[in-house]
Amino acid sequence: MSRINGFIGRRDFLKFASVVGIAATAFGDSFWNPEQTTVADIHPVNPNPVSPNQAVRCLLDGNQRFITQKRKYPDQSLEHLRLVAKAQYPFAAILGCADSRVPAEIIFDQGLGDLFVVRVAGNVASDTVIGSLEYSTTVLGSQLIVILGHKRCGAVAEAIKNEPLPGRMGLIIEGIKPSVERVKLRTGDNMQNAVIANIQYQAEKLQESSTILAKLIDEGKLKIVGACYDIDTGKVNIIT
Repeated sequence: MSRINGFIGRRDFLKFASVVGIAATAFGDSFWNPEQTTVADIHPVNPNPVSPNQAVRCLLDGNQRFITQKRKYPDQSLEHLRLVAKAQYPFAAILGCADSRVPAEIIFDQGLGDLFVVRVAGNVASDTVIGSLEYSTTVLGSQLIVILGHKRCGAVAEAIKNEPLPGRMGLIIEGIKPSVERVKLRTGDNMQNAVIANIQYQAEKLQESSTILAKLIDEGKLKIVGACYDIDTGKVNIIT
């Protein structure tokens, strides 16, 4: 397989994954079980690794630039586009809501190749989302995952209503309902309480559902944090 700066090329990686999948189907779990694969089996080589704390600082600094309208628009030149076409080293992964008002690269003032962004309504940590984040950490070398919710989230509002929805929309809402239950008896702004609870719940789900991510956290190679975006002011606050 070809490698670029120590990484398996994306096309070859996908071919390899396909071959492994076919072999696993033919031979059963005895051939390969993804949950049993150690982090060391996929070893990213990042020439400039960014620690979790550094990554958080970089994101918050960028958000401050966005709020004050002093954006630098980093890493958006044609030269940088050509550079990241060869290999990507995102310093952070973002699990954000698909809401059109919350584009991660803009609100954090980042550019091409800086962030590995997964967006889905309600920032729900589904199986496919978790797989994407495992890829960002084990293959691309990101050491920070941010669960980015936002004020007045429509998906959370639907979970609070608890009414039937057409099509597949109900599947998303089901992934949020456990967090709504947590704050049902809490005083204060019910909507904002549920938004925060959902951010925290999805962060917990990531760790509990992925042995890969849990192992990286235990080894000090990964940090998962929650954050909430205020759609009225543009400010991002870290959720503890």
